[in-house]
Amino acid sequence: MNAEETALLRALFEGTPFDDEVVEFAGALGTAPHEAGGLLLVGTPDEEPWHFAAHLTDEASWAGRDELTPTLVRWQVPPNAPAHLAVDLSRLREARPKETLLVVSPAAAPERLLDDVSYARRKGAQVLAIETGDADLRGLAHESLTVPAHSYLDVVQHVVSATAPQARRRSVRERLGRLLDGLQGAPRPPR
Repeated sequence: MNAEETALLRALFEGTPFDDEVVEFAGALGTAPHEAGGLLLVGTPDEEPWHFAAHLTDEASWAGRDELTPTLVRWQVPPNAPAHLAVDLSRLREARPKETLLVVSPAAAPERLLDDVSYARRKGAQVLAIETGDADLRGLAHESLTVPAHSYLDVVQHVVSATAPQARRRSVRERLGRLLDGLQGAPRPPR
């Protein structure tokens, strides 16, 4: 998906509070504390986010942000699956600090997923969730994006995958500078 197509998708939400929420969530993903290989992406048994994984992989590559290339975690790995498609749910139990778990749940997350997400969070993983009204999943996530309707889920994933690589962690010097500017009353530069 190119920048023009992404802009057209963003136009669907423009001027709504949801637009700000999508951009904020993409920023949280783009600045989450993980290294290459440490972004775990998982869906539900009925809907694995392989399409989102493919777009995020492409966008991360184009932006030179290898740490945003997700590891797709699968509920059922077919026999003879290539290595990048052979990561099963047991990987969630191996999550550790400096890794991020991104859950995409178009319906209520099953109990097994909630248990694994809770375990990963207790082990120190950052948890992000895109959900359609799952309060249990939202309660486990450090950052969540509630999509108002299942039909918007694909659009949101395209926008998040295109926007996340543009976000970056600010250095200590940049954060300190912004803090000092704020204390001195200096105007904030536009984002």
